[in-house]
Amino acid sequence: MSEIRWPNESPAGAPFTKSTTLAGIMFTGRHATYTDADTWYPSWASDGHLYSPWTDGVVNGVRCFSLSQRLVGAQQGKTTEDTPETTGQAKIVGDDPLRLEIHQLGTSYGDPSPYKGRYPCGSLVLDGVWYYGTYTLDDLHGACGNWCTLGPFVGFRHSLDFGRTWIDTPRTPASPLFGESAQGGGRVKIGAPHFVDYGRNMQHSPDGKAYLVAHGANGPDGWANWVAGDAVYLLRVTPSVSTINDPAAYEFFSGRDAEGRPLWSRDFAAMQPLLAWHRQLGSVTVTYNAPLDRYLMCVSRPVDGFSSLGAYDTIILESSTITGPWSLVHYLHAFGPEAYFVNIPSKFISADGRTAWLCYSANFAQLVPGAAPSTEDSAPPGSQYSLCLQEFAIETE
Repeated sequence: MSEIRWPNESPAGAPFTKSTTLAGIMFTGRHATYTDADTWYPSWASDGHLYSPWTDGVVNGVRCFSLSQRLVGAQQGKTTEDTPETTGQAKIVGDDPLRLEIHQLGTSYGDPSPYKGRYPCGSLVLDGVWYYGTYTLDDLHGACGNWCTLGPFVGFRHSLDFGRTWIDTPRTPASPLFGESAQGGGRVKIGAPHFVDYGRNMQHSPDGKAYLVAHGANGPDGWANWVAGDAVYLLRVTPSVSTINDPAAYEFFSGRDAEGRPLWSRDFAAMQPLLAWHRQLGSVTVTYNAPLDRYLMCVSRPVDGFSSLGAYDTIILESSTITGPWSLVHYLHAFGPEAYFVNIPSKFISADGRTAWLCYSANFAQLVPGAAPSTEDSAPPGSQYSLCLQEFAIETE
C-alpha cells in the first residue's frame, strides 16, 4: 500500500481560485469495493447505519436496471428494452470502510414516461424517515454515444421502516416537483439533486433545514446530461412527509444582494446558479466536514465537458459556508479514470477532520459494447464498477 499524490493543476478557465485554507488531498492507498452496481449516495441515520440508493447492477444476487444497463443488457441478450425500470435500496452496516456489510433492501419500480429512464438521486434518512428521490433521463443518441439528456427531478418516495416498505411520490415524470420539462428540447436546472451531508441524522444543519445541490443547464442555450452541465444550483426545505413533495415549501438560492449577502426566494424562476461554467460542471455533492468547519463539494464531469463515455474529472472545492464563495482544493484529472457520482460520506470523516473517504463508481464503459478501451486500467487502484471507497488525507497550507 503506497500513497498517491495526484497532480493538482487548476483547470483552464475555472471560475474559482485555489483555496488558501486546504492545499489538496493525498490518497493513502487504502481502498475497498463492494457489489456490482452504481449510484451510491449514503445517508447516515440515527440508528448508526448508512442507507443508500443503488441501481444498474447486482447487490447480493438482486438485480435492477434504470436505463443504461437495461439497454446494454438488451444488446447482450440479457434483458429486453421492455424490462421494467427499477431502482434499489440498501443498508450499509459497519464503522470500518474496509469491513462493511451491504444488505440489499429490494428494488422499486418507477415509470419514467414520457422519458426513457428513471434514476436515484437525493437520499436522506432523518428521524427514521427515508426520503428517496428519482430523476429522469432521455436516450436521445443511442446507448453508446452522448446519451442521456437530463430530464426533470420527479419527487421523493418515502419509507417509515428504513426501506422495507415505501409510499410512492404523488409526483410523476410528466408532472414533476418543480414543473420542469426536457421534452421538445427543453433544459432543466434541477435534474439530479443531492442532499448536503450534514452528518448523522443531519445533526450539523445550521437551521434544521435540508439543503440540496443539483447540476443542470444555465438558460435555454445551456446543456445538461446525466453527468455534465453548465451550473450548480442550491435549494433548501424543512423536511417532513408533508413538505418534501410540496414545491411551495422550498427556497432557492437566488444570487446576492449589493452587500454580497445570499438571497433566497420561494420563486423557482428567481433561482440563480451557485456556480456557473458553460459545459464544464457536472454531477455534484456536498458534505459538511464538522471538525474542520468546512464544506467540501465534489463535482464529477466528463474530461471534454460533454461525452458520456470516456475519462472523467473530479473537482473538489471547499467553502466556509454553503453559499460560498467556493475555492479549489484539488483537481483530479481523469480520476478513475472514469469515476462518477463522487461523494464524501460524513460517517467516515475522522475525529480531527483530516482524513475521509471518497465514495464513487467507475469505469462503466467497460460494460458497454463497442466502447473505447480507455478505462480498462484502474487509476487509482480500486476504481471499478461498484461501490468504491478510497481513503484520502486533507492537506492544509
